[in-house]
Amino acid sequence: MDWLVIGASIAFLLYMLATLAIVSRLFHHNGPNKNLVLSLAIMAIVVHGFNDSLLFFSQDTINFNLPNVISLVSLIITFTFTLISIRFKVNLLLPVIYGFTGLWQLALIFIPPVDTIPLVVEKLVLLSHISFALIAYCVLIIATLFAFQVTYINLKLKSKNLSAVAHLPPLMQVERQLFAILTIGTAILFVSQLIGFVFLEGFLNKENAHKTLLSILSLVIYSLILWGHFKKGWRGHRILLLIIFASTLLTLAYFGSRFVKEFIL
Repeated sequence: MDWLVIGASIAFLLYMLATLAIVSRLFHHNGPNKNLVLSLAIMAIVVHGFNDSLLFFSQDTINFNLPNVISLVSLIITFTFTLISIRFKVNLLLPVIYGFTGLWQLALIFIPPVDTIPLVVEKLVLLSHISFALIAYCVLIIATLFAFQVTYINLKLKSKNLSAVAHLPPLMQVERQLFAILTIGTAILFVSQLIGFVFLEGFLNKENAHKTLLSILSLVIYSLILWGHFKKGWRGHRILLLIIFASTLLTLAYFGSRFVKEFIL
């Protein structure tokens, strides 16, 4: 019996039920059933954690291949946001986070076997670079979601549709959270790029040039956003558009470099 398949299926189901519990009452005047959502999410996280232990420690070495790392990063982010949801209203973001994490658990069942990447000294730097890059990507995508939430609340307030934001946190609170998350994500992305430049051979080789260039460009734009906000008072649609642009470049860098090289450049 494949316990990983069973565990991944259960985690997927629990994450989807948590997502449904939020979405079905997202605009209800009382909001989602918090106890139900937390119960489903915690059970999903526990099963997810068990699944990751099987993924990483099922062999003689710790298997740090990419699907496993993505699963671990999504677990950390999901756990973090579940804790945040106990104190803050993040109902607009939880369905996206739970939905993605659940779908990745399902995808693990169907992803073909990937070569094992053991945690050994000569690969520690590469794994550090990849881990920081993935964590930065996840944090910055969360910041992008927060930017959409800020824009949504701002539009509803301007149109005086107070009932649409009654279940959401105050605009200024979400905006502070947005730039705190954006600052953390940008710092982690900088560390990832610094590790690559200093320690990785071939980081600027032709085969990695597109990824490196797009990653650096996105880092510059994220830094520009932070500078513009804290020094010039930028906010609103300008921030949203710049974050979307930077996140798109970062997504292309991590997942679409071959597409850029073959179809754009």
